[in-house]
Amino acid sequence: MSHRPRRVAVTSPQTRLAHLRGRARGRWRVPRLDSEDAERAAVLYRAQRRQGLIALATAVTVLLGLPMAFAAWPVLDGVRLAGIPLSWLMLAVLPYPAMALLAFWQLRRAERLERR
Repeated sequence: MSHRPRRVAVTSPQTRLAHLRGRARGRWRVPRLDSEDAERAAVLYRAQRRQGLIALATAVTVLLGLPMAFAAWPVLDGVRLAGIPLSWLMLAVLPYPAMALLAFWQLRRAERLERR
């Protein structure tokens, strides 16, 4: 007779406690803000969403602009640094610092809106 290991359900202790708390307290209700705070939250959400969309559009422009630049100026493939085409270097190196700076810029703008 083969001895198979017993199947055990592994769950997080936090999940188990959350389920117990949910049963003990009844249904969970979404907290409600008073009308003034709700309006401020809605205005803040719209402003941050608008700024986020601007940051997203900028990132897409940078990422799609590189291949378009390579198509517009094919001479970039002929320029080589350390034996590697400049276009490859630009594609491999340029987007990451640009996206990091864009993320930093977006974070500062969102925090500035929250402080108002």
